[in-house]
Amino acid sequence: MEKYAGKSIFRKVAIGKVFFYEKNTAVVKRTKIDDPKAELERFEQAKETAKAQLQGLYEKALHEVGDSGAAIFEVHMMMIDDLDYNGSIQNMIESQSVNAEYAVAMTGDNFSTMFAEMDDDYMKARAADVKDISERLVSVLSGYDNDMGNLEEPVILVADDLAPSETVQMDKSKLLAFVTEHGSSNSHTAILARTMNIPAIIGIPIKKEWHGHMAIVDGYAGCVIIDPDEEEIAKAKKAVVEEEEKQKLLKTLKGQKTITKDGKEIHLYANIGSVADTASVLMNDAEGIGLFRSEFLYLESDTYPTEAEQFNAYKTVAENMAGKKVIIRTLDIGADKQVDYFELDKEENPALGYRAIRICLTREEVFKTQLRALLRASAYGNISIMFPMIISVDEVRKIKQILEEVKEELRESGIPFKDVEIGVMIETPAAVMISEQLAQEVDFFSIGTNDLTQYTLAIDRQNPKLDEFYDAHHPAVLRMIQMTIENGHKGGAWVGICGELGADLELTETFLRMGVDELSVSPTFVLPVRNRVRELDLSAE
Repeated sequence: MEKYAGKSIFRKVAIGKVFFYEKNTAVVKRTKIDDPKAELERFEQAKETAKAQLQGLYEKALHEVGDSGAAIFEVHMMMIDDLDYNGSIQNMIESQSVNAEYAVAMTGDNFSTMFAEMDDDYMKARAADVKDISERLVSVLSGYDNDMGNLEEPVILVADDLAPSETVQMDKSKLLAFVTEHGSSNSHTAILARTMNIPAIIGIPIKKEWHGHMAIVDGYAGCVIIDPDEEEIAKAKKAVVEEEEKQKLLKTLKGQKTITKDGKEIHLYANIGSVADTASVLMNDAEGIGLFRSEFLYLESDTYPTEAEQFNAYKTVAENMAGKKVIIRTLDIGADKQVDYFELDKEENPALGYRAIRICLTREEVFKTQLRALLRASAYGNISIMFPMIISVDEVRKIKQILEEVKEELRESGIPFKDVEIGVMIETPAAVMISEQLAQEVDFFSIGTNDLTQYTLAIDRQNPKLDEFYDAHHPAVLRMIQMTIENGHKGGAWVGICGELGADLELTETFLRMGVDELSVSPTFVLPVRNRVRELDLSAE
């Protein structure tokens, strides 16, 4: 039995087998082989495995985001069987007597470069597809078959670190816990763990040989136990049962109002990152969706999501929520959320750089595509649109001008849409200081406490070395929140909180006394927050 201490992200206990997730970053080496025929057979077997993986991803995407979102996996399955692509690989193996990994990697590079240099935009987009299928084949051939969509049982995922683009593609029903060596308690992977209601530990010196071993992740103690003894397993099982009993008690709050003992009622919404998360919103009885992180549609794709793909995703969520409010945040790419096809320059300070609304206002066609999809989807439910990283009134006025242009285009085409509410994220001290003026331009504010804390305290929330200095309860942060609520109300806007702090039960009473109108939290926190609100009596001093 081995025990390792780290930093807990979510207080819960999990028991299960370890799945060691390793990115295939090894350099593919050219190796001379003696039997080209056997190597060709190995390549064919790898193709079948890769196609099975893609079929699984296709079926998952079809269920979660519909035909348009799943189409990319159909394209990849067809490309794996492309005659020219296969012919090049087979010729290289036969004529040069090289290993299949090398032949696939070289062919992938050659074809990707060829597509990228074409004038036709559609063909240019295929460059990323060729690269993707080649990397998948190399992974299978090299034994790095870590496709999370094909796990046979729920596992404890152990990794060096995880990027948002990796976590969003995982089969979340098969994840018991996260354990990483690197990463921050404020990262998007940490947010995902809290959204999924699973324990997560960071700062653990991971080992590849743990793969397949039994382990316990104790989110209360902040530790990981490898090959636990019977006593530790019994203790962990007891904790799991106690947690399940606690959840059963919370479920008695379903259908109840989020109202204090003295009659103060607030709206309690949920944050989501994908269409599939809607089920968790409904299961946990949230009144609506206070934050749909639309950037995950971009992170899951190899190229810019089309208007149709986005429309289908937004429409599905709106229809599933059956008239309940759905607030969708426009694209928030940049900083720690990087997407290759955006071709963003490397920046010294990406959190302070070219990101979110700054990209949208300088790449209007990308922005308009999303706005068209959002407005079209508004005809099918109760959608509101929210814009991130605002620092000026001029930005909001420019956004409203672009939005009106899109509305006019839709009117001319006879496409129906509703007159949606619009709001802005309050994430910077600049936005706080001009919040009364901003409120006169929009219908609502949503305070993003993760970034607001980062920018107020001048602390990079992705840097684990600064975790001890990152204090979301800092008086300056709380004063910023109070100023925003007061100024928002003066200007005629309602004010909510959608950052991680919204689920902090230690601050629930503070936020209600400040006058907040809405809290939006991870779905699994909805009932605990409702329980806390119903315990309060704000008339008592």
